[in-house]
Amino acid sequence: MAETISLMDIDDDKIDTRPNKGKNIVSNTEPRSVPWVEKFRPQSLSDVAAHRDIVETIDRLASSNRLPHLLLYGPPGTGKTSTILALARKLYGSQMHNMVLELNASDDRGIDVVRQQIQDFASTQSISFGAKSAVKLVLLDEADAMTKDAQFALLIEKYTRNTRFALICNNVNKVIPALQSRCTRFRFAPLDAVHVSERLKHVVEAEQLDVPEGGLKALVRLSNGDMRKALNILQSTHMASQQISEDAVYLCTGNPLPKDIEQISYWLLNEPFAISCKRISEIKTRKGLALVDIVREVTMFVFKIKMPANVRVQLINEMADIEYRLTFGCNDKLQLGSLISAFTRARSALVAAAK
Repeated sequence: MAETISLMDIDDDKIDTRPNKGKNIVSNTEPRSVPWVEKFRPQSLSDVAAHRDIVETIDRLASSNRLPHLLLYGPPGTGKTSTILALARKLYGSQMHNMVLELNASDDRGIDVVRQQIQDFASTQSISFGAKSAVKLVLLDEADAMTKDAQFALLIEKYTRNTRFALICNNVNKVIPALQSRCTRFRFAPLDAVHVSERLKHVVEAEQLDVPEGGLKALVRLSNGDMRKALNILQSTHMASQQISEDAVYLCTGNPLPKDIEQISYWLLNEPFAISCKRISEIKTRKGLALVDIVREVTMFVFKIKMPANVRVQLINEMADIEYRLTFGCNDKLQLGSLISAFTRARSALVAAAK
């Protein structure tokens, strides 16, 4: 006799506190050593810092029993995993650990796992375990790291009757088109500075930290829209310094200070080759800066200063080549010489244009 599947009602039971592969919320009563990324992970959909349009759409689909297979993609630290986990808590409440199969990058997700663990979980009929929703959820975090064979073996439409799949990835191009076409796609863009700042202020208040305005701006700037990165920098800086000032943040992360970048840019634009090379080498050694970080920050500085468009285009193109070579471990001294040479040519072009 066929079993009847109840509609996917919403359950507002208490949040599950059992371990779930490191993704569960950690209460504020836990030891201070708990990573703040987990301690302050949103517990409900209303707590998600940004992307309200996406969150509300997913919430409406779940509430009306029309939840499709989901594919959430975008840069790290933008709330993809937090959104799905908050949705799962709303759907299943305290029975979340029975109704959700979560696999992330730390798990083996080759074709054998798809054929055995995932298919066994998805193909079995749920007895609900006290949860009102009979539809189970398979969460595949970092799905772009799965092998192509495993993705082809993931026949999600075969289990649509009682299972929904939520795929999370950074690079959607590494997910095969067959899977993409079976999912509703949502792109999570980097967070706005306003949302990152608001969330950081909440953590600062909860942890009673001493964070001046300059320190907060430095955290927002270095995070580049990555909330996870912002919280990690905040916690690590707090461990190293009682006051989380701008200098403390940059010192902890090893990034060059804005005033150092202005000084280096001045040398590049005004000093002769030998003097620029000597002074930049000295500040690199004294402050422990990486040349690739200097190149990236100087590139942002070049975008701000006034110069003819053709000179800017040529300079940015040459700096992009230098950064590319540095990522492959090319010699720092040679690349520093190449950087100074690029600015020497740009300076000559600026002088010629002014005549």
